[in-house]
Amino acid sequence: MQSLEVTNKKTQTILQRKRALLFICCLLLAIASIIYGLATGSVTLSLTEIWNGLTEKNDSLEYQIIWNIRLPRILTGLLVGMCLAVSGGLLQGIMRNPLADPGIIGISSGAGLVAIVTMLIFPQYTSLLPFGAFLGAFIAAAAVYMIAWDGGVSPLRLILAGVAINTLLGAITSAVMILHSDKVQAVLPWLMGGLSERSWPHFWMIFPYAVVGLILSLFATRTANILRLGDDAAKLLGHNVEKSRFLLILLSTFLAGAAVSVAGLLGFVGLVVPHIIRLMIGDDYKYLIPISALFGGLLVAFADTAARSWFDPIELPVGILLATAGGPFFLYLLRKGKVMGSK
Repeated sequence: MQSLEVTNKKTQTILQRKRALLFICCLLLAIASIIYGLATGSVTLSLTEIWNGLTEKNDSLEYQIIWNIRLPRILTGLLVGMCLAVSGGLLQGIMRNPLADPGIIGISSGAGLVAIVTMLIFPQYTSLLPFGAFLGAFIAAAAVYMIAWDGGVSPLRLILAGVAINTLLGAITSAVMILHSDKVQAVLPWLMGGLSERSWPHFWMIFPYAVVGLILSLFATRTANILRLGDDAAKLLGHNVEKSRFLLILLSTFLAGAAVSVAGLLGFVGLVVPHIIRLMIGDDYKYLIPISALFGGLLVAFADTAARSWFDPIELPVGILLATAGGPFFLYLLRKGKVMGSK
């Protein structure tokens, strides 16, 4: 018995060190992705030029490129990736389903529909896009929740209702685009998911929503861990399962709506990132949430830099690059039985 306890303590110590190391690695990689994004583009900058551009306020080319073009886009990508990764991680845990993702269960489609309507019909209200996207995502989530309700809400019914709502909202979005086909070219890059021409106004538009949502997600880790045990176990621990699940879905909706309002329908980040981190450090949301946030942020920032620089003179929407890489990788994880619930 004592030997077993010693073994368990050693295992926990190794796991804690692994989690700390992974957090540090993700933090360093996030910094590296920022530097890479600042250096890479149609004009390549050296580390010295980047430093001078960041620290010396003048009219130099380096200053203009860094502060007016690259830095706001990179920081916006970081926030978008963090929001999507945390949203997907929370949804997968509370629904106990590996396919739970803002883009699959209708949340992103609800946000996208409101965003499309705003951009095509009410462009004068673009500044309210994050709030409108959250409202659309919340209405979609509420509809999914009500459809799935049957004296309670099971994770399976939530997924099935989400797929149905996602299909319906996609059809409505297509109808709106057909009715306003003369303006649709302006929103096509947004539909594919991208950060092209994103600047400081877009960063400051998403910043308060992302900060609030990410901070709240750190306080929600204990609740997410309890729900991960299953409804019966959570109830035995005196937990109000339905209330907790609804609040976490609301938080996930808030994060996804903020990301969609700026980057469009960016897929696979919320689906794949939590699985990758879960494989390395386990299911404990106390560590899964912050590390997923860092990894999601650096992934989107790096992928956006690659999308705008690797295919010069063409700039690909980052959503295409992420889907091209994320889809096969997720299928690989599924094939190997590495996806939560796939065995």
